[in-house]
Amino acid sequence: MPTFDDLRNTLARIDGRGYKAYKDLAGAFVHTHCTVCIDHVQGDPFAAPSKIRVRVPSTVAKIPPDLFSNKTRRIALQDFLIRTVDESIRVICQGHRGIGKSGLISIDVGGQEVLERTAMVVTEQWIEARMEVGLPAQGRTVLGRQAEAMLCQELPHIVTKSMKWDALDQQRARAFVDCVENQEAIREQLDSLGLIAFVADDSLLARASGASDRPLEGSRAHAFLSPDSLRVRIPLPHVVEQQGQSTQKLRGLGIPKGVTLIVGGGYHGKSTLLRALERGVYPHIPGDGREYVVTVSHAVKTRAEDGRRIEQVDISGFITNLPFGQDTTHFSTDNASGSTSQAATILEAIEVNATVLLLDEDTSATNFMVRDARMQALVPKTHEPITPFIDRIRELYDQHGVSTILVMGGCGDYFDVADTVIMMREFQPVTMTAEAHRIANEQKTQRRMEVVSLFASVRSRMIHMDSVDSSSGKRDTKIDAKALHHVAFGHDAIDLSGVEQLVDVSQTRAVGYAIQLLVQRTTRSRFRIADAVAMVDEIFTQEGLDCLDPYYKPGHHPGNFARPRPYEIAAAINRLRSVRLSQE
Repeated sequence: MPTFDDLRNTLARIDGRGYKAYKDLAGAFVHTHCTVCIDHVQGDPFAAPSKIRVRVPSTVAKIPPDLFSNKTRRIALQDFLIRTVDESIRVICQGHRGIGKSGLISIDVGGQEVLERTAMVVTEQWIEARMEVGLPAQGRTVLGRQAEAMLCQELPHIVTKSMKWDALDQQRARAFVDCVENQEAIREQLDSLGLIAFVADDSLLARASGASDRPLEGSRAHAFLSPDSLRVRIPLPHVVEQQGQSTQKLRGLGIPKGVTLIVGGGYHGKSTLLRALERGVYPHIPGDGREYVVTVSHAVKTRAEDGRRIEQVDISGFITNLPFGQDTTHFSTDNASGSTSQAATILEAIEVNATVLLLDEDTSATNFMVRDARMQALVPKTHEPITPFIDRIRELYDQHGVSTILVMGGCGDYFDVADTVIMMREFQPVTMTAEAHRIANEQKTQRRMEVVSLFASVRSRMIHMDSVDSSSGKRDTKIDAKALHHVAFGHDAIDLSGVEQLVDVSQTRAVGYAIQLLVQRTTRSRFRIADAVAMVDEIFTQEGLDCLDPYYKPGHHPGNFARPRPYEIAAAINRLRSVRLSQE
């Protein structure tokens, strides 16, 4: 196998030649402690960067096996190593050398959440980092010496600093992996405890700003403290520090199954708590402040989405008797209203087995949430097609087992249907269930229930597979994540701006390719949405995320995927405007 001396000789030979000469670098090169594989060479300095893999034998890396002894710990370790590589790149690399993306080395690093990624692979035999490199050029001329500095000097230095146990911050590595395993241990216990979410005491929920997901620091950061009536203690596999003491039983707020209201004045932390809960479906890095905010994995945030597409959804449980006899049992539209879109989103989530709904009145359609007594008196039910959410919320839980956590600051009528009421006061939770029920009993609501019929089971829908086409022009597959909430899929653009639990653009990219994977892996002409996303999720579990790359083969480089949940994949299918769906 060629060595780094051969790599240096090749770079010296092509120095000053046209950029296409970089194609001669494709292949694997052996260093004293690693192998560098150059899998794809970019066509010009402004094209997508070249893809490389750096593999270090376990005998060199010497990562203790207990750090990746199960799937949770392996994912956590891989995430930690990705972040360590990224830190080393920032310290070691000189940055731009030439034009375009010349001189840049990068790895697909995450934000505050810990996600399963393809950028790092840890096995018993080796660890492998998958990176991108902008091969340096001036104009379209190869800068061979600068490329040699990148590949033959900086890259081995990065490996030494971030992929060998002796050079790592070992205490930090263990704390990182243990923290993630603690979070998943809490999640596994929630159901048996009758809970849908947990917020540990001392958590810091507020974020630095609307544009930053990092924790707020300083005097405005308020440490969370659970109220006595909802306080629980959950055992952990690893010791943590809480209020200056070591413990293996973490104390905090347990949110029970059923209907929970989060109330309080404006700017007191209602939406901040809900935001932490919706992100709590993922583990977080130590120091995030929300690392012990844990929500069941089947929780889905819903909201109104004016203008979204709806295809063959039975929304009659919420909307019926439309003017001119328009059918709502097989409802389709390319331009949904706020109320119609929110009804459809809730039903689509339940269709793929969501068990918890998260809603905020600020992002909900007012007429979908409630109609007060005065509006009922002015506009009779015979002329109002919407059955508001307040009249279905109890039925969803009592008959279908679907819990709700709802931020509500403007309508006390919800007191009648709530099991638990939590008031946020200066960013601290106070249990107000008894008081809310007392008020509801003393101050009777004048509004009337507007339920016309029982809420039926959600109807399953089928994807017509011949309508799912990712090709565009001469390209068999054109899929790209332009931004966190935008996927280019063939000739279509999927708008995911209302899908608020996507947290990483690499997840978004994986969502697009997951739809394509579904096409590749089934011969069925029609496929139930719930079965389809469950199948894809099982493929991820069995084969890993590398299978998302349609051109994947051993030795290839699918280094920019992060695992999405089935709910976000289903949400993308529902928003793909060219797909045909029909009820089962």
